[in-house]
Amino acid sequence: MEILIWLGAAVSLAGMVGLIWCIVTVWKARKAKLSEDALRQAVQKVVPVNAAALFLSVIGLMMVVIGILLG
Repeated sequence: MEILIWLGAAVSLAGMVGLIWCIVTVWKARKAKLSEDALRQAVQKVVPVNAAALFLSVIGLMMVVIGILLG
């Protein structure tokens, strides 16, 4: 079960990296003083990546919890 815990931590970390990338990308778009439509387009491109990163984070944490409970 220790392998499951470490795999879950790695998956969760990958999700966190994705979330940080989304934050930085939107932050840069806001600082660029884009028009409202351009900003909306930039944010819409980030939304699927944000959802996937959040999903990875949750799955990783679930793997860690299952590894702890079964270990």
